Amino acid sequence: MQVPGQPAGQRGIALLEALLAILILGIGLLGTIGLQARAYSALSDASQRAEATMASEKLLGVMNADVANVLNYSAEEGAEPSVALQPWVDETRQYIPGALLAVQVTPEARRVRVDISIRWKRKAGDDMNQHQLTSYIAN
Repeated sequence: MQVPGQPAGQRGIALLEALLAILILGIGLLGTIGLQARAYSALSDASQRAEATMASEKLLGVMNADVANVLNYSAEEGAEPSVALQPWVDETRQYIPGALLAVQVTPEARRVRVDISIRWKRKAGDDMNQHQLTSYIAN
């Protein structure tokens, strides 16, 4: 039934406008979900980077408090850590699962150079993330 005063070509236009609005809303919601997923991923990466930073600083503090035995804290990546380093390795791997840890202690004149490297993957297929700290401890 045609409404008086309305041209015949205008029937059903409200339904078409509603469908178009739903389509645009759906595309917008999908974009929002995608952004939310990326934000969650970035938050997870930031959390692990913060854990790596705190772990490095903690080990450096322990080494500063035990200067007489500082050479005992050295460990190659993938090698068995020393007794002095084992608690730090266990704690770090608890917060950063699958972390590859390396600590290089190099004696120099009047100081000791300490290089701490923590590498990890957040999930399979990702690139390796790395946190590296270089510091000096005075003798």
